Amino acid sequence: MDLADWTGAPRPPRAAIAGRYVRLEPLGPDHAGTLYEASTAPGQEDRFRWLFETPPADRAEFDAWLAQVAVSADPLVFAVVDAATGRAEGRQALMRIDTAHGVIEIGGIMWGPALQRTRMATEALYLTARHVFDLGYRRLEWKCNALNAPSIRAATRFGFRPEGVFRQHMVVKGASRDTAWFAMTDGDWARLRPIYEAWLDPANFDAAGSQRVPLEV
Repeated sequence: MDLADWTGAPRPPRAAIAGRYVRLEPLGPDHAGTLYEASTAPGQEDRFRWLFETPPADRAEFDAWLAQVAVSADPLVFAVVDAATGRAEGRQALMRIDTAHGVIEIGGIMWGPALQRTRMATEALYLTARHVFDLGYRRLEWKCNALNAPSIRAATRFGFRPEGVFRQHMVVKGASRDTAWFAMTDGDWARLRPIYEAWLDPANFDAAGSQRVPLEV
């Protein structure tokens, strides 16, 4: 691949990304109330098990966390907002942003109960991939604890390719972490994008929101 004219990729802007079912909005104080509810809903221990953070003990702790991460440029954290209700039902981030080489990672994903296993979660991933590849990035990475079976299943379902395990890669919450690496390239995305768009078409869902045809990448 000839990259003699490569000049890098721009930093992703701090701007909303609109979809049909969700909007990705740069995290801010307006999201605090509903995102706190999503973060502390039943099952929070499972949702936070593999994150770097622990579940917020109370609203004050959550607000302090939000105030800190909302001004960060890397990770650049987005609230995942239900387009129908305006509620922030989760959050995710673009991180380890390498403009020189056109590499970026999606991480810090906390999808609350209203997002999990829904077309909204899939669209949140689709909007992220579309956004970064439209900006000119060459590679979108997904990394997780090698013991995190749900994240590995999600990466595979979304079309990320496994690239191996980095042993003893990190110390997280007082434990050694082996990290499973996955990635999607711009070439992969050229094939995956129409598959996503066909799956996300409203015609693919019944009145209850259940898929008629599964996402097969």
